[in-house]
Amino acid sequence: MNKIVLSFILAASLLYSKESIELNFAPKSLERETPASQTKILSYNTVLEKAQKSLVNISTQKSVENQIYANPFMNDPFFREFFRGYDNGRVPQERIERSLGSGVIISQDGYIVTNNHVVEGADKIKVSITGDQKEYDAKVIGRDAKSDIAIIKIDIKSADAISFYDSDDVKVGDVVFALGNPFGVGQTITQGIVSATGRSSVGIVEYENFIQTDASINPGNSGGALINSAGYLIGINSAIISKSGGNVGIGFAIPSNMVSSIAKELIENGKFTRAYLGVAITNVSDDMSGFYNNRFGALITSIEDDTPAAKAGLKRGDLITAIDGKKIDSASKLKNIIGTYPPDATIKVTLLRDKKEITKEVKLGSQENSKSSLSGDYAYKGLSVAPLDKNAKNQYGIGANVKGVIVTEIEKDSPASSTGIMQGDIIIQIENAEISDLEDFKRATANQNKKRIYIYRRGAILAVVL
Repeated sequence: MNKIVLSFILAASLLYSKESIELNFAPKSLERETPASQTKILSYNTVLEKAQKSLVNISTQKSVENQIYANPFMNDPFFREFFRGYDNGRVPQERIERSLGSGVIISQDGYIVTNNHVVEGADKIKVSITGDQKEYDAKVIGRDAKSDIAIIKIDIKSADAISFYDSDDVKVGDVVFALGNPFGVGQTITQGIVSATGRSSVGIVEYENFIQTDASINPGNSGGALINSAGYLIGINSAIISKSGGNVGIGFAIPSNMVSSIAKELIENGKFTRAYLGVAITNVSDDMSGFYNNRFGALITSIEDDTPAAKAGLKRGDLITAIDGKKIDSASKLKNIIGTYPPDATIKVTLLRDKKEITKEVKLGSQENSKSSLSGDYAYKGLSVAPLDKNAKNQYGIGANVKGVIVTEIEKDSPASSTGIMQGDIIIQIENAEISDLEDFKRATANQNKKRIYIYRRGAILAVVL
């Protein structure tokens, strides 16, 4: 019995010896280096002092009209629907809503970049600059909700403008500083590193290519600067992921290259019009990548007629891997890159077709002139709707099984505004037609007749007439 056990142990030890591995160890000779001594202080004060002069605090004020019901039961959507058509005692009441944010001066004559959500809908905008006792009135020059960028301007002749850094050269691990006015306590600087670049599909805005950082970003930091250790702007602080509303080390900034291209267009034209390729795209799965030399990119699933892509000879099944030499590894990356080009720009598209690499020149079109359902929102009687994609579901906390189109905007004093439809509502049915996408919505609203519209809102289904 003992001989059998001993033989088993020897056999097991021989088998185990065949699987031995070698581990890499650091040299024992590593020395610790002290970054400072009692005669020197390690500090970024000089770098930060210059950047601070470009930071502004923004306070906004806007009037918000609430519908207050004389009968308290009418505050319940169920009772309002039940008694629709009767005098339900609605009393309009206006209140003033105030908020704080940050911004960054980008020109000596007073142009300031901030987040769209900081100034959207504001009736009054006040700006204060560090070291300047004067409070300035600001006006909105242009806004781009799809990237959350806005430009405002103050009347000043010699402002300290920040210098931009090429955000394509930002690396994970770079030391960064977030500047802003968190919680309204005053100008504050926090330090961290770049945690990731090219973050998309976060679900915050439509065009996402965020720099992620663990530098503390809190409410009030929105629109402030994210700078590198040399003091140059690499991004505009935009959002955080947090269950409590405070910082947990996951903050996002819009990269400086996106900021600069959109800011220039907003200053020159008051709006930003994106380029248009005219394709529907998706990501490539691991199984499918085998058909494309194990490469990844943006897979073309459809091309609409008379679009830039169709004119250039792009086809369904093409895998786009680069635009002007910039690597494309996902559908969202292609969308973001195309979104930074101006209309009528000519680009070089690198793609794989039948496992062969091809380069095509494409002259882009304008989303503004496009009638394609791929180009964005669709308006009807004062409401704008958009496809209910993954980003929208994440942003509004909508279940994966809900289908429809999402209301993105309600025009003031329009037929839609009087129905009680709200931004973020999901239109799931019009009359007897279920709505799954923009094409369904367009067909159901082909005429201007009054229609019953069914809305999904926070788990409840409501009906209105529009």
